[in-house]
Amino acid sequence: MTKPRCILFLIFVALTTTLALAKNESVIVVTWPADKPALKLSFDKFRREELAAGESKFISDVTIQNLTDKPLPRAAFTLYFAGKDKLRIGEGLLQVSDLEPRQTVKIEFRFTSFGVPVSVSLLAKKTIPLRVISVPPGAKLKVDGQEAGTTPVMVRLTAGTHQLDLTKEGYAPGGTPLDVTPDELPGGSITVELGGLSRDTIELRDGSVVLGDVISVSLTQVVVRVEGKEQTYDRNQVKKIMLVEREVRQPPPVVQSVPAQTHP
Repeated sequence: MTKPRCILFLIFVALTTTLALAKNESVIVVTWPADKPALKLSFDKFRREELAAGESKFISDVTIQNLTDKPLPRAAFTLYFAGKDKLRIGEGLLQVSDLEPRQTVKIEFRFTSFGVPVSVSLLAKKTIPLRVISVPPGAKLKVDGQEAGTTPVMVRLTAGTHQLDLTKEGYAPGGTPLDVTPDELPGGSITVELGGLSRDTIELRDGSVVLGDVISVSLTQVVVRVEGKEQTYDRNQVKKIMLVEREVRQPPPVVQSVPAQTHP
């Protein structure tokens, strides 16, 4: 009769342990906006990384899901964390970018808090539209290291400092830091001028690009010097040639002295 009791006791212990683990690994789910959710954020267990002066640094794996059929190029949220008494004990900034329709991604999120949070609320940060123009147009734009399209392009930026980087084949890359203030008015624009390269650009019909010094162009062929070696292309291979301006320096004249003639 003691054996069944032992088995029941082991089952009870195993069940209690499973429930304890499940409770320890509980997930906090937040949706935004409340009326018609477009994003779903699921926070895994908060793991304490560091404790200093009563304030702790936490990390959590956050699963972010786009619930709509539209892409989400960029969004930023301020997250507020509350304790058991529902008082705010911490906050953090979470940014989302390049989220495809119905796509789900997982990121590591770090924040500071005075205690272990039991609930999370979020507030979408205001974004300001800005038109980015390049001279010449058609440059690839990155905002804070993230692809943002081809100029001229409209981007939405949160208040703060951002880094704009632009690249275009045949031109030197350009970039600039940009400060966006919270009271920035919509409808603004910024123009970035790309510098020319010191080499000629030859665009071939197969889509490839050759950078070098054009030596000669005839009706049948194009000769280009690339890294000190001359390369010859059939004229029908070449789609477009862009020549850079060069400063031609004339060598100084050579003056030869004529020996004085002696007369008898």
